[in-house]
This record gives sequence, structure tokens and C-alpha cells, in this order.
Amino acid sequence: MAKQSYLSSSIRSIMMAGFGTALLAGAPAFAQDQQSEEDQGADEKETVVEKIQVTGSRIRTDGLDSATPIEIITTDIAEDQGLSTLGELLRTSTVAAGSDQLIAAYSVGFVTNGGSGAESISMRGLGASRTLVLLNGRRAGPAGTRGAVSAFDMNALPISIIERVEILKDGASSLYGSDAVAGVINIITKKGEGGEVNVSGLAPFEGGGETYRVNGTYGKAFDRGSWRVVADYNVNTGVKRGDRDYFDCSERYLFDYETGERADPIDPRTGEYHCSESGFGLFHATGTRLPPGTSGGRFQYNYDGFDAQDPTTINPYYPEIGSEGSNPYVTAVPDGWYWAGYNKEGDGLLDGGRHPARMNATVIPETTVASVYLQGDYDLTDTTSMYGELLHSSRNTKSESVRQFWTREIGYSAISAVPGFEGSSFVLPVHYTDHYGNDTTVDYSRAVVGLEGSIGFWNWDASYQRSHNSGEYKQDIILFDSMIMAQENLLGIPCEGRVTETSGRACYEYDWFDPQNMFGNQNQEARDFLFGQDVGNTTYKQDTFDAYITGDLFNMPAGPVGVAAGVYWQRDELKDTPGENTLAGNSWGLSGAGITQGSAITRAVYAEFQMPLLRDLPGVESLDLTASGRWTDVSAYGSDTTFKVSANWTIGAGFRVRASRGSSFRAPALYELYLENQTGFISQNSDPCLNWVESTNERVRQNCAADGVPETYTDTLGSSGSILSISGGGAGQLKAETSISEGIGLVYTSPEGVFAASIDYYDVVINNQISNVSGGAVLSQCYNSEDFANEPFCDQFQRNDGSDDGDWSIIQVRGGYLNTAEQVVRGVDIVVTYQDSFDFGDLRVKLDHTNQIQRSFQQFPTDEPQNNIGLVGNPRHVGSLNTTLNRDDWSFNWNMSYYDKTEDYSYYGFDDTTYRENQVRFVAETPTYVLHSLSATTTFNDNMDVTFGIGNLFDKQPPKVSPTASYTFGNVPLFASQLDYLGRRAFFNLSYSF
Repeated sequence: MAKQSYLSSSIRSIMMAGFGTALLAGAPAFAQDQQSEEDQGADEKETVVEKIQVTGSRIRTDGLDSATPIEIITTDIAEDQGLSTLGELLRTSTVAAGSDQLIAAYSVGFVTNGGSGAESISMRGLGASRTLVLLNGRRAGPAGTRGAVSAFDMNALPISIIERVEILKDGASSLYGSDAVAGVINIITKKGEGGEVNVSGLAPFEGGGETYRVNGTYGKAFDRGSWRVVADYNVNTGVKRGDRDYFDCSERYLFDYETGERADPIDPRTGEYHCSESGFGLFHATGTRLPPGTSGGRFQYNYDGFDAQDPTTINPYYPEIGSEGSNPYVTAVPDGWYWAGYNKEGDGLLDGGRHPARMNATVIPETTVASVYLQGDYDLTDTTSMYGELLHSSRNTKSESVRQFWTREIGYSAISAVPGFEGSSFVLPVHYTDHYGNDTTVDYSRAVVGLEGSIGFWNWDASYQRSHNSGEYKQDIILFDSMIMAQENLLGIPCEGRVTETSGRACYEYDWFDPQNMFGNQNQEARDFLFGQDVGNTTYKQDTFDAYITGDLFNMPAGPVGVAAGVYWQRDELKDTPGENTLAGNSWGLSGAGITQGSAITRAVYAEFQMPLLRDLPGVESLDLTASGRWTDVSAYGSDTTFKVSANWTIGAGFRVRASRGSSFRAPALYELYLENQTGFISQNSDPCLNWVESTNERVRQNCAADGVPETYTDTLGSSGSILSISGGGAGQLKAETSISEGIGLVYTSPEGVFAASIDYYDVVINNQISNVSGGAVLSQCYNSEDFANEPFCDQFQRNDGSDDGDWSIIQVRGGYLNTAEQVVRGVDIVVTYQDSFDFGDLRVKLDHTNQIQRSFQQFPTDEPQNNIGLVGNPRHVGSLNTTLNRDDWSFNWNMSYYDKTEDYSYYGFDDTTYRENQVRFVAETPTYVLHSLSATTTFNDNMDVTFGIGNLFDKQPPKVSPTASYTFGNVPLFASQLDYLGRRAFFNLSYSF
């Protein structure tokens, strides 16, 4: 092979093995530029292998010598802390730990981006779509299911394939293109010769959430190339609500505002605080105004046979209504029924909590992932090589949950229509079912083929990549046409000879007042009639071509000027086809959706220059300037340019300053462009013109009057019901997001290499951020507009003409994706490392800390920016302290992760609510949260490594919050991924090398 300059080979190694910021790590080369040609060639062979020399430590290397902040995570840390997935590994980084991340648990009961079981990483809390994920320096295509697929699913890549992960904590669109707004995650796979078989497991002390993994790899090098194959199989058994005390019961968790005493009702059946869950039974309405602190309650069947009072002898409304000891609305109740929920005491009897189906509901889904990975390279000539990669991963995720269903379409029935009941009030039969499962399979494949070579002192590379995602999602549903027919039975319409219109089910006379049906014990005939399963399919294809050339352009007094230039092409194609019942609007109680389909082609050219400006001056050992630029054209919206300039100033005595400023952009994701009619419902109370005559907002009063809504429109009685809310893509109107990222940092390294530290400030401002504008926001923007007559938001909804019947309610409103928002992120990253050798062994300590100063979001220019830092899931301070001691054949690791206290009171503006007319305080805060892990590793016979340890060493449980203030599992806040759901657990790893 032809001789190459040291700088050129450094650039080539960076582009091939690490980040494509071609010249960022080139600075150290200049001090050796006077070597002999022979020594230069020897160095070249070393530097081509890896960008950064990773030490033998089992913790992250520092990345302190780079011109921009880079965090390097080796996967050995996963063994030390009992981490099973790439997502878990990345969430240990402070760039992810400071914000809520998408984890598999969130997809249970919620529709999340990427579908059930998908996990992604959002750097700095800016969103997964603003974090670029690379695999060996090349873009990793999206994976997942449903229409909103845009990010790489971290489950698609087994941790056994990975050598290390490089996290660039800075925007980099000028080199990588769209999505590199918050930063870049570059996953580097294992290389080299030899084989290894690995078996690992994790078992929580309380049971549930066990993880088992087996994988093997083998690689071979020969004269003209090498190859490696990896196979991996991983099983997570999942966690159910009944597996943990902190998940199995959602207490109200309220406190008297004056005394601080617990204000929850007591369940007389258990003697404990009542579990307040969505329930079942005959929901009771009197049709009259009731005394404060009371309600209609619920009639329930006495499944447990406890001693319950006769409902006809209870009158919680006395003395305002009726006589003492006599129910004024219900005069007869059949045996086995009791009354609950009519006042605080009666609330303790409400059913729903600890229902068997609810205890079986999923918290962490059961997931199985099988993967195979192949890579190889072959020297075609002395100056040209061919390389390739092939990854295939198959993930299956299963979850179970519970839901209610009721006679929504016909509403309440007279209580006398229920066999055995007599009275003047009304009831709504509400039923439970465990028919709410999800079964998702995602097959993800990625193939890369490329050529690389050299022409004199210049190196080149050209590669083609295709990623193909194919997902199938099976969702248990309740059939809308069957529900209509079942409710019509209550209206006296017989079943005989009738068949449902869409699903083709023969009519079945479902008994709405059967206690077993309410409990969820429907017979098979009822289940066959009411329930079904929808099967949807998602495909996402991404093709990319990338070619670049790099080398030394010319010499300056301080050294050669390096350059890298390239061209890039990308095609994305998405098609999501929901199940046939969802498409037909035949899924009762769940959102509807159409077929989401679209494509986009991206073309780009880019270049980067590194200029050594100064060398060997007082106060300036070296000063290098790096500049890069990119022109990108996306067929879906147009073209844009981005730039980045960074400086690396080595002062001397171990001190160095680094600074950068650059622009980034994010092209609209395909689902943001082409998402097809996702439907749901919002309350008529979202209408600013409802009872506008009492509004204190003069502009709303003027605009509602101008719209013809009369002063008499004060309630929704007789209206058409809820507002149909339609959300869709913004093709034809969306533009790219743009951002400016700035950073400056100070780095110190002691001369002997014992101590090192860095502190970096970051500031990112995103303009024209794409956000999903809700139906309620559309209505608010319309009626708060200063130019009401020309306000485009006012064209996005349809209102009834109530001239004849007084019904001025809104029929439907269309929201969707628009360029409206601005987001600002600021903070400080601190890294400190200490390593030295002592008589008792080699010690290494590393502290990573992030202080988040601001992460504010402003959806519309008239909105007040909302700073999310300090809210639940977004701690101001996060960090980890990792300590490793190597002694003889043993290595000991202790890791501590800590998260600052958080609270949502500042978001709400208050900390109180009312419960049964009493002022109470809700809990919407989490204390400082600290987790510890401890492990030990030893080697036998030089080829077998054994690791064993304890995660969550002190069994730190998640904090409790009030469900009235947060989404929760039990009383555990749901959207706070920093919290540990498993509890104390043992883990092990056995590795045999050959």
C-alpha cells in the first residue's frame, strides 16, 4: 500500500472507525510530524485500527482530548452493572439521565412512537428525533411499528455486538445531516479474531423481571481480510402489577391541608387505605342536585360475601334530601348488591383495586429478541478494500392490560330496568375486561457494502446501506358494531337474524346487568361477539449512499491543512396500515387511524477543514480551528445549509480550552408529513366560547361574539357530545427545524495522567420546532387571535349552527403537525477522573455530573415559555460516580447514580385540590434518588471471566405520588425513566473465550 501522511491516516481512521468529524482528533498528530517515513508508516498501522485508544478499564473513558465533548462508553460497564440492553446502557449517560426517556413500560396502555416495546434515546431532553444514531459511523435506520416511526429502536441491536458507544454531546448537522441537533450516538461493533460464548442472567429478589441472555461470537483474520459473526438471544420475562407492592394499588395519597393527616378513605374489607382504580358496576345518577360531599355512587355486586349494609337503608343526603335511614332514590335492591362511593366513607367500598385482571396487567412487557450480525473486509488490491455488514434482529413484545366498556351510545337506563331494582334514579352498566393485550413483532434488517482505498496521500470511502423494518402489531379490541347491537338489546331490539355490519358477527343477547359480565367473566359466546383483534403492519425502508475523500490540502507554518469532502444520498419510505377494524372506525373506545404512507429523498454535499493556526508559543502550545459546512436538499420540503466552527486551544501545563458554534436542522419525519387522520375525542369544555359571557378574557368575548355564538350558550345540554379531534401530517406546509448550538469548555489533565477534569457549557436554541398541535390548542389560538377574521386556526374546526335548537357545540377540530414552537436548552457537563496504582491495587474513580439550567418550550409566540427543569422526570442535577479497583485477577466495581429532587407544583401553580369538599394536598414531588450497584469479576484459566453482582444494592423503591397529579403505576410516577422498577436484584455473567 502507498505511503500516507500521518494526518491523512488519522483522518481516515476517524471517518472509518469513529465519528465522521474527520479532523477533530487530528491535533495530536502535529507534534510527531517530523518522524521518519518508516516510523510514520508504523504509526499509521496503529492509528488506522481505532480512533481512540480505550484503556482496559471496565468504565467509560474520558474523551477529554477531543475538540468537542465526547463520552465513550464501553459495554464492559453493562456487565459490571447488570445492564441487559443498549437502551439501559445509554440511559446511564447524564446526557440521557437528565430527562425522561421512552422505555418499553410506557407503551402499555399508551400509543408511543415506534409502537409497543420500542425504546429510544433523547439527548438533552430534545427528543429522539433530534438525536442521530449511527452504527459504525453510518446512519441506523428507524425501527418499530405504527405510523409514528422515526427513531432507531435500541432493542434492535444486542449489547453483545457492541464494542463501545461514542456520544458526541454537540450538534453536528454540518457533517451528518438531519437529526443531529442534540448530538450523535455512534455505536461501534466488535472486531478482531477469536471466539467467545457468553451466558448472563438477572433475577430480582421479589420475582418478576428476570432476564436471560446467551450469545456467541467468532472472528477470523487472514492475509487479505477478516470476518466475524455474532448470534444473540435475549429474554425479559416482564413485570406485572401484582409483582411489586408499589405497583399493585393506586391509593389517592392525599393529605389534609391543615393538619397534614392522611385524607384517604379506608377500605373496611382490608383495613388499609383504599385502592382508587377505574371500576365496574352500576354507576348511579339521581338526576338531581346532591348535597356537597356526596354523589350518586355505584351499585356493586358482593363478590367476596362481606357483611354489607342494605342500600335501601342508607341516605347520605339527609337532612337535605329525604328521611334518615331511607334511600330516597332506590326502594328495592336484589340480594348480593351493595352501594358504594356515595360519600367519603362509601368510597372505601368501591371496586376496581386489586382486581385479578389488574394484578395481571403488564408494567414491563415480556420481550424476546433474537439477533445475528456478520461483518467482514477483504483487500481487493494493495490500495483498495471491500467491506460489508449484515444485521438481522427479530423482537417480540407482549403486554396485557384491562379496560372498561359501557353503554356509551345509549347512556343511562332507568334503575327499574335492572332486574330486582326499583326506584326513580338511573344507572350506567360499566364492565371490566382483560381483553386489552398487545402482541408486536418487529423484524429489522440492515446491510452495508462498501469500498475504501487510497490514492497517494488521499484516502476515499464509498458505501451503500439499506435498512428494512417490518413490523406487525396485534391489538385486542372491542368491536364498535357489536357494541351498538348489544346496546340496542336494551332498547328492545331483538337479536334474531341480525349480523353486525362490519365484523360480520351473529348477534348475541349480551346481559348488561349480569354481575359476572361486569366483573370481566364473560362467557365465550359473549367474548366472541364483542371482542376481536386488529392486525396492523408497518414497513420502513431507508437507503443511503455516502462517499468521501480526505487528505492533506497544503502546509501552513503550524502544520498541514486537512480536508474531508463528500456527497450523500438517502431515500426514506414509510407505510403503516392499521388493522381493518381501525381503518373502518370499528374499534370501540380507541383512537382511529388511516394508512400513513410517504417517502422522501435527501441529497447533500459536505466538507470539513482543519487548520493548525499556532504552535509552540507562550500560552499557546497549539491552536487549531475546524470548520465544516453542508448543503442538504430534501424532496419533501426544500434545501438548507448548516455550518460548524470549533476551536481547540492547548494553553499549556495540562490546560486546554475548546469551543464551538454551529447550526443544525431537522427535516420533518415522514410521519410528521404524512400521518393519516388519527382520531380521538376531546371535551366540549375545550371550547373557549362555551359560557363566554362569563369569561374574563375580553378578546375571547369579542371573538366569540363575532363568530355568532350567542350569550345564551352556557352549557352543553342537548349538544352533539364530545368533539371529534383529528390529527394528521403537515405535508405541504412543514419546514425544517433549525437550531444554533454553542459550547465552550475547559479541560485539565495532570502531567502524570493521574487526574483529569473537564467542564463544558452548552446552549441549544431550536426555532420552528415541529410540534403536534392539539385540538384544544387550535381552538384557543383561534379565539385568542388579535386578527380573528384572518386567523388560519379558525379554519380548522366545524361548529354547529344552533339558530334553531340552541346547539352551538363544535362537531370536529383538526390539529396536527406544525412549525410553531421554540425550545431552549442550557446546562453544564462536568467530568472528573482519578486513577493511580497502590499497594492494594489499581484504583480508578470517575464522576460524571450534569447541571441542567434550562429546558424551556414555547409552542406559540404568545405563550409563556415553560421551563421543564426541576419537574418530575427532569431533575436539575444528575450524575454517576463509578469506582473500579483491580487487584491481581479480580476487579471490583461500585457505581452510584444520583438524581436531584423534582416537583410539579410549579407547573400546576398550586399543591391542593378538593376531595369530598375538603381541601387536601396532593403529592407531586420526588426526593433525591440514589441507586447503587456492586460487582466483582475474576478470570479462570486465562479464558473464562465470571462476573457477579447486586443491582439496586439497598433496594431503593420508587417514590410515591398522587394519581390526581401524575400518570402512575400504583403510586409510582410513570413518566420518570430514572426510577428503578425492579428493586434489588442479583446478576451474573459467564464468558468463555477461545
